[in-house]
Amino acid sequence: MNNKLQITICPTCGSDKIRRVVRDITRSYKGQTYIVPKVEFYDCPNCGEKVYDREAMLKIEANSPAYHKADALVDA
Repeated sequence: MNNKLQITICPTCGSDKIRRVVRDITRSYKGQTYIVPKVEFYDCPNCGEKVYDREAMLKIEANSPAYHKADALVDA
């Protein structure tokens, strides 16, 4: 059984152009920029919608300074 997210129609605009891509993504948190390497997600070239599955979100969280602070507080 394949548990991978499979999207063929953009949930925002209904386009069938949405595609699975693998890209580095750049985000910022409180002025601090960070890069998440090789994130797999769906990207719609028609409207710009991005759809992340659980695995992608966990990877983003693992690289985000917002979650590092939370981890430090729990360990204290």
